Amino acid sequence: MRILQGLKVVEFEGLGPGPFCGMLFADLGADVTLIARSHAAPSGPGAVVNRGKRSIVLDLKKPSHVDAAARIAAAADATIEGLRPGVMERLGLGPDILRAANRRLVYGRLTGWGQNGPLSAMAGHDINYVATSGAGWYAGATGERPTPAPTLVGDVAGGALYLAIGVLAAVLRARETGEGAVVDAAIVDGSAHMMNLLLTLRAAGGLPDERGNSMLDGAHFYGVYRCADGGHISVGPLEPKFYSIFLERLGLNQETEFIAQYEAANWPACAARLQSIFATKPRDEWAALFDGSDACVAPVLSPTEAARRPHMAVRRVYREIDGVLHAAAAPRFNGAIPADPLPCKPIGSEAAEILAEVGLSAEDLDA
Repeated sequence: MRILQGLKVVEFEGLGPGPFCGMLFADLGADVTLIARSHAAPSGPGAVVNRGKRSIVLDLKKPSHVDAAARIAAAADATIEGLRPGVMERLGLGPDILRAANRRLVYGRLTGWGQNGPLSAMAGHDINYVATSGAGWYAGATGERPTPAPTLVGDVAGGALYLAIGVLAAVLRARETGEGAVVDAAIVDGSAHMMNLLLTLRAAGGLPDERGNSMLDGAHFYGVYRCADGGHISVGPLEPKFYSIFLERLGLNQETEFIAQYEAANWPACAARLQSIFATKPRDEWAALFDGSDACVAPVLSPTEAARRPHMAVRRVYREIDGVLHAAAAPRFNGAIPADPLPCKPIGSEAAEILAEVGLSAEDLDA
């Protein structure tokens, strides 16, 4: 039995973080029904974010299709959408209408800027949201432009995961009180909230606004170095006990500049020295040197390489299904390895079944 079995979620087709959130619910066992706008929606083995979902195609410009969508959504525990503010209301599928039919319904809304505020109606993408929230500020080497990881900090972490947390919290409350909620998950809010760990360090004086001056973005012992073969190695021994192991493995444990770990004036010279050292051997030789130690060193891997890594393979983090690489569901429960992801079915293939559950048929859509 999957952990969210019995939870019914309806997802209105959107882009990026909305489908990812729906996939997360499906991975954990929820019954996720995707209301797609056309048969051209992502489908087949490569539609990773649609795995495990049922789907139906509805033309939301037709009153009969809007009525069907409203019935399907109102029969769920939660519905999620990722359209611009006001779009669902104009379609006749806003939270006031759907929750009038089911007060327990949780209506999850995911946008970049949020449902209100000066920017709420403006277009944007992940890179804009994390730039505005401050979450992209420290993403880059000293003296270089900030380069946030594509989609991960904003769309996925600040958006999809916060929407999932908000929906699940509201579902728990609805089961206790009988009253659902409208969840306003904004990527700027979520990505800003994730900054609180760094803001704790900042409050203690350890993370100034000037980039390249802290242990996390300026120190030689926390960064990525290029190797002889063009590969890269990540280095992160922040604590002295790990740093000493790192120096010992490199034969640098007697060099004064390196021993004074937190002496910021030495960091640039130490970083330059480490770069010259790592440039002498291929990435995997360095990885082998540090393997099994507490030096906090690891190779930077592509997804294909990561899937083959012994640790990842033992935990079966990645799976290849129909020739497409998937990451398995997360997190795990009771230490069990997640089952293989459910298949990505053709869009609209469960339409009859979905309609029947709310007392409708295909003929009703033609009315």
